[in-house]
Formats: sequence, structure tokens, C-alpha cells
Amino acid sequence: MCQVFMKNVSELNERESPEKNGSLNCSVSCLICVSAQYYSVVWCKASSRKHKRWEGDAVLVARGRSVVLKDMEGRDIGRGSGYKASELESLCEGQTLMVGGKQIEVMGVISNEDYTKGRCFQDAAVDVPLEAVTRAPVSRPLAKPFSRPALKGGATKLGPEPEGPVPKPRHDPNAPGALVMPRPSANHQWLCNKTGLPVVDVVVDPHLTNHLRPHQREGVVFLYECLMGMRFAGRCGAILADEMGLGKTLQCVCVLWTLLKQGPYGGQPVLKRGLVVCPGSLVKNWGAEFNKWLGRERIRVFTVDQDNRVQDFVSSPLCPVMVISYEMLLRSIEVLKKLDFSLVICDEGHRLKNSNIKTAGALTALACERRVILTGTPVQNDLQEFYSIIEFVNPGILGTSAAYRKIYEEPIIRSRQPTCTEEERFMGEERAAELARLTSVFTLRRTQEIINHFLPERLEWTVFCRPTELQVQLYNALLSTRSVRACISGYNTLNHSPHLACINALKKLCNHPGLLYNTVKESTDELYESLSVKLFPEAYSTGNFCTADSGKLLVLTDLLKAIQVVLVSNYTQTLDLLQDLCTHLGYTWCRLDGQTPVAQRQRIVESFNSPYSSHFLFLLSSKAGGVGLNLVGASHLVLYDIDWNPANDIQAMARVWRDGQKKTVHIYRFLTTGTIEEKMYQRQVSKQGLSGTVVDLKKKAEHISFSAEELRDLFTFEANTSCLTHDLLDCQCLGDGSTPGSVTVAEGRACQLGHRANSSSPCVPQRVTMSELMHWRHFSGAIQSYGDVYLDHAHQHVTYAFQSSTSKSQTSAEQNLPKT
Repeated sequence: MCQVFMKNVSELNERESPEKNGSLNCSVSCLICVSAQYYSVVWCKASSRKHKRWEGDAVLVARGRSVVLKDMEGRDIGRGSGYKASELESLCEGQTLMVGGKQIEVMGVISNEDYTKGRCFQDAAVDVPLEAVTRAPVSRPLAKPFSRPALKGGATKLGPEPEGPVPKPRHDPNAPGALVMPRPSANHQWLCNKTGLPVVDVVVDPHLTNHLRPHQREGVVFLYECLMGMRFAGRCGAILADEMGLGKTLQCVCVLWTLLKQGPYGGQPVLKRGLVVCPGSLVKNWGAEFNKWLGRERIRVFTVDQDNRVQDFVSSPLCPVMVISYEMLLRSIEVLKKLDFSLVICDEGHRLKNSNIKTAGALTALACERRVILTGTPVQNDLQEFYSIIEFVNPGILGTSAAYRKIYEEPIIRSRQPTCTEEERFMGEERAAELARLTSVFTLRRTQEIINHFLPERLEWTVFCRPTELQVQLYNALLSTRSVRACISGYNTLNHSPHLACINALKKLCNHPGLLYNTVKESTDELYESLSVKLFPEAYSTGNFCTADSGKLLVLTDLLKAIQVVLVSNYTQTLDLLQDLCTHLGYTWCRLDGQTPVAQRQRIVESFNSPYSSHFLFLLSSKAGGVGLNLVGASHLVLYDIDWNPANDIQAMARVWRDGQKKTVHIYRFLTTGTIEEKMYQRQVSKQGLSGTVVDLKKKAEHISFSAEELRDLFTFEANTSCLTHDLLDCQCLGDGSTPGSVTVAEGRACQLGHRANSSSPCVPQRVTMSELMHWRHFSGAIQSYGDVYLDHAHQHVTYAFQSSTSKSQTSAEQNLPKT
């Protein structure tokens, strides 16, 4: 569903051949069955008492002549060996056994399926009704209404019937295009309609329905069912994990407005007040979204800022919705606890990935069962983070953190290791499938593919820029420093390792030598002690940096002669350098980074998007702006440097390819040929190839750890290649823009910083794949034309280029392809 679990579910449901995979899984399952038996038992300390005082339930795993006793959280609490194999195989209900100082009594046999999926460890046997996920909306009432028994004398009435009109839907459910919410089931009515109110259709306001696309209508129904407890009895939480650009905000506005005005029982509203919590930079955006879709005449939204305090919300009865930042929430939590919020929506909800942080604790302290998390990355670093957000929306559904770790996380991670056994791999896949099954009921994940046909064509270029002689000289000098050699030798691979400092220095050099010069001049770090400022041009001492000293800057300068562009970088120092370049060349620009005041951000964006804008360039930090940042005022974007996390780069590159864009979009991702940037790009491709697995190995830069082999590959400079990535593909194309269409990874080379493909070891998962690149067009730097009039201006400084395209016709054709 980062893309991890929901995609994993679809892959599990759409395996290439049901017969083939069914027989394979059956054979593996049978193999495990033969080697082990599983029993449900109760246990207590060894005692001679006739009536035992059993201390708890447990699971007994018998394999050969040995047994392992596991508690209901999956922890080993006893072991034993030396039993007769026939004795273990014939265990049945009521029999007793001594295991590691504990006496057990068998309560029953556990099937192989229940053990491999982990269901035997679930105390409440959480069973997700799959029909709830796909059921069609119920449009008919209960078969027979309740009737009172006759009283003495044949009377059937206890008193006069209640007066008043019969509740009717707020909007016409039979109108063309009406979005009618599913009616509650009989069980839901039994639990939630104690007073016997008539069931009324809940119809989304047509004013909103007219703006909803098909996937958004589906999302509104999903959120409604989750918040009403229709998908999981007694659970009212949801995770909307759509990728950016799919309209998560609009879907939430629809559901919130609907439940503030309507309800299925007697038409009474379900919510009284709603709370939206988001990053400070998005508070105004949320207020603007409510006004955009509903208008000020329908709803008033209270946005907490310098002018509006939380205390003032109490005296604003006409404002049923409050929008507040995470920071302000922490400051005002005591006041918020006293307010009765019926629904909490957490935007950028991956901030709650650690249940121990203050923000998560403050939100949990609010007496509100209905909770929604909006996030484009439900899993970033590990499965414990996913557990934290699941625990927030639906507390206790996956058990305790320790049980989750033993039952799901550890088997799944173990199955992804190259050295795992076939049994460990199979069990890990089964536990992953079970975890996805449990969570998919209240987690909805859609990718941007579903709206591509609404957007104009997109051309994405990965441009490999030739390093200058100065960059080559400094790169080799940096690799020869004592710190880098220590990293390569493997001595400094612990917490105090300088390898991240070495990596950052190389990345600065790839952007421009001037950035490294400032670091060498000001730093007393051991890394730079052998680097002398004399290696740099004398002009650097006065702050004058030459454009010709950076290969990427040379390509950018040629591009800027022809196009208006959004220019993105991960580093403020790089943006400063690019800003100076724009000023020197006479280009007008505007800038948004972490230092830009929140109150000015939306105004800057709107000014740039205006057709009358005077700004030629938009300088953007990839770390600022929030997911909702929309820069459709330009149709060209340059990603000047890349990030370890591919999700960050994907988000940055999508800024111009959003709803409202009318022109063909051109995206250029710059990499310096043969350097660490190419290794980072290969690692990104590897991570994106893992998006269909359960464990997403994305790491933030400050938490990256590498093996000695990976470090050696990182700190290798391929000065004589035109494209190291193309070399790894072992592609035999002519570099004339053709699409090879197949891939063979070059043998004997470290590929994408991952495990090498090894056809002789079928049990080793093929974690590294660059087959996607073989469906892109390949252009050698030797050709004069790339078919892109803008990139052709810079061809003399480009060594190689990959190009992919996404068009309406292509997307439509892909949607009509049969699933394989």
C-alpha cells in the first residue's frame, strides 16, 4: 500500500494463474503441514493439584520431536524436546503435556491456514466480512416492520400516534446523478437505532455531487460507511490513502457537510462539530476549500490563526467546523478537550506514525470515536509506523504493539530477507495478506493512474549531465580523503559514521563546486581537512561562481533560454545559487521555501498561476509547500537534484501536472553522469519496484544506513561512462530514441545498491528491477536532436537521456487492457 498494502491486496487477488499459484501455495502449505502441527491449549505452572488454575490461552507448535509454546501475543513462553513423534501427532482435546516447566491441556487443533495467517493469535478472532467491502447500497427497507402486540379488548395502541411529518430525504434520491449513501443493514439498525426512528435515504448535496468524479464518489461512500460503522461493527475510523491530486480534501468536505446536515435515522444529523487538523501551511487552504465547494452562505469555517483563537470558537455557534494546525493543537489541547467534536480529520496523517509523540497523544485525548487520517504515504519506513496510524483510527483492532510485532511485522520482514527459508517466505506472505485483508476494510488507496486521462500529456526526461573538469577533479579529491576511505573500508559504519557527511559533500559538488567551497572554507570537520581551497578557482573567494563549473547548471542555463519553468531543489543553498543565476540572467522569479511565511504562500502561488503573472521562474524547495501545492501556471519543471525517498521526488514533479493544467507537461530530472546521483537514482528505481511488497524500504536521509558493499559502490566514480544506469541494463540499443522493451542486468556489477539477480537461486527474491526503464526511450548524447525543442538547446552538455510519456490515449488503452 505507499502504495503498499492496497497494492499488495490487488496483487494477492490477481495472481497470474489461480490454478498455478493455487497448486504452488497448496504444495507449500502441505509441506508445512507435514512438518508441523498446531494446537490451541491452556497453560499453567506445573502443579499436582487436581483442579488446575489455568493462567491463559496459548498456541502449541509441534514439529518432529520438539514443541514451542506461544502466548496470544506470539511470544515464545516455553520449549521442550525429546517427545515421541507419534505422541505429538496424536494429541487431541483434553490431553495434557509438560512444556518447559508449564503444564498444558489441549483444547483443539488449529488448521495450518489459521496459523500461517496468524488468526489463531487474535483474541477476538477479528473476522472481516468481505461482503461489506463490495456490497451494493441497500435500497429497500426491512422485510417486515415491528408491530405491537394487541392489548386487552383488542386495542393495539398505547396512546396517540406521534404527530408531525414523516422524515424525508434532504435531497431527491431519484434525481439524475444523485449520490445516495448505502442504507444501514438490519444489524446496524439493531445496534444504532435504539429508538426505532424511520430509515431515511442520505443524499449528498447536488451542489457537491456535480463536481465529483467517479473515484471521488466512491471515496465519499467509503468514508461514509466507515464513519457510520457499517464496514466494521463498532469501528468508526478510516484511512484515505489516495495519492496526491485525487481530491482527498473534496471527498472529506462532502462527507463532513453531509453528516452535519443528515443521517440515516429520522434524517437527524450525525455530527454536531467537526475538527480538521493539518500542517500550519495548509490551514488557509482548508478554509479556502470549504468556501470553494460550499460557499460562505452554506457553511462558515473557523480557522485558528493569529486573529482567531480557539477560545473564540465557543462563541461562534454558526461555525460547525474548526481548522487548526498541529502546533496550535498542542498549545490548546486543554481547551479542545472541553469541546464536543464528533469527527476529527487529520491531514498529512503520517505525522502520527509514532504513537508516543505528543501530537498523537493529544489527538487521542479528544473524546471522539470518528477519526479520519489523510495521507499519501501510509507506510514510509517500517510497519510499526503503519500500526500507529491504524491504532489511532481504530484502537485495538490489531491487538497490542508487542502482539502486532510478533504476529505480523517480524514474520513479514523475515520473509523479505535473501536468506529466508521457503517456509518463512510462505508464512510472511500469508501474514502480509492477512494484515492487508484486515486493514483494507477501512483503508482506501488509489493511485494517480485513475485520473491521468483527465490530464494533458506528460513527458518525463531523466537527463544525465556531463560533469565539468573541475567537478571531476574535486570529486576524485574528495573520494581520496581519509574519511571516505574509512567508510569504504567499513571501519566507520556505526552511529558515529561520517558516511552521511561524505554523501552530502558529493551531492553538493554535483550541484555546483561553489556549494562545496563554502563548506570547505567554513567547516573544521575531519572530512575536509585534506581538501584545500586552493583546488577551487580564485574567483570563489569573492563569492563569484561561474556557471561553466557545473554540468547541470550549463544544461539549465540553455533550457532557460526557451521556457518558463518551476525549478525545484532539496537544498536552500542550491536555491540561493539558482536565484543569483536568475538575477544575473535578468529573469524575474518568485520563491517558496521553508522560510516563506505561511500567510504569504498561497498568495505567491496564486500570483504565479495567474495568466498575467510577470514571474518567469518559480524557485521551490521540495521540503515546503504541502501536498496541496498546485503550480499549473507553468508546464515545465526541472528537478535540479534528487532525494533518497522517491515519494518526495514524485510529489515535487507532480506540482505542474495537476487538475487545471491545460498544456503538455515537460519534466526534467537532472543527474550528474557517473556520480552518486546516478546511484541514488538506481536506488529509487529499486524502491519503486518494491512498492507492491509489504515492506517499503524507503529511508529518510538522516536515517540511512548502508552495508560496506553498498558504501563502496556509492563512493565509486565512473568518469568514463556516458550513462552508468544504461550500462547496468546491458541494453544494446543505438541510443536513437528507440524503446528496447526487455532487460538483462549486467553480470558482475552492483546493481541499484541492492542484491544482484541470481537465476541459480530461485529462493532469493529479485528485489532489484529496472525493467521499467527498458520501456522508456533511450537517447545517446551523441545525437543532435532528442525530439524536444527545449532540451535540444542543451544537447552538447548531455551525455544520455531517458524519456517516458503519459498521454490520455495511452491511459485509456491501459485501463481497457485485461488484467493478467
